[in-house]
Amino acid sequence: MKILYFGDVIGRPGRTALLDGLAEIRADLAPDFIMANGENSAHGFGITERICNQFFEAGIDVITTGNHVWDQREIMNYIDAEPRLLRPLNYPKGTPGKGTGLFEARNGQRVFVAQILGRLFMDAMDDPFARIEEELAGMVLGAGADAIVVDIHAEASSEKMAVGHVLDGRVSMVAGTHTHLPTADAQILPGGTAYQSDVGMCGDYDSVIGMKKDVAVNRFTKKVPSDRLEPAEAEATLCAVFLETDDATGLAKRIEPLRMGPRLHQARPSP
Repeated sequence: MKILYFGDVIGRPGRTALLDGLAEIRADLAPDFIMANGENSAHGFGITERICNQFFEAGIDVITTGNHVWDQREIMNYIDAEPRLLRPLNYPKGTPGKGTGLFEARNGQRVFVAQILGRLFMDAMDDPFARIEEELAGMVLGAGADAIVVDIHAEASSEKMAVGHVLDGRVSMVAGTHTHLPTADAQILPGGTAYQSDVGMCGDYDSVIGMKKDVAVNRFTKKVPSDRLEPAEAEATLCAVFLETDDATGLAKRIEPLRMGPRLHQARPSP
């Protein structure tokens, strides 16, 4: 099975690049299942029902989020009714929405997607390690699902790497999001799980992690109230990770980064 996962989509430039480029990418790579992190897609903060529908209509199968999931308050009334929109599963019990889902890919196989939120340098949440163990206790790779993808939305690479090693051999891929910068550590771990610390962002890289430079720089250099952060508006670069799994085991056969756009060194997976 081929799975494609786009990193954090930042504002209108990120949405435009994703929606305009997805048809070509699908024709080239023929992914069976497509995911995207949408938590920054609404002007850099949260996601709306309208944006979700645009992504779904374009061919995105599942949207993950993160710590910005509730920035657009309307999503609280939508997320319970839309199982394809996930929030981190280690939010307190009773929080709207779900952190996992079992979905059918285009080839008829089953993909289990789970998202957890890290705790280092982030808001306090339930233990992500304990919560993902609870979910995987009832979802065995190759039995309950043909592929299992875990997103770890976190600040610290060390925490992400620890999740990768804990889950190695039990899931198809552990992919990090949140920092908006693609890491150069795409690999298959010893037990057969694909791993990358951060997928990167779909946004304008002539920026400070997707936001306009001047306002962001002023926040560091001048300790006075500043304007609200806004997404940088130049052409976006798409960043994603491409996974191919072994149909017999559900473990990874290969993982390759995808980078398309004006700023970063280009990377295009082979079909």
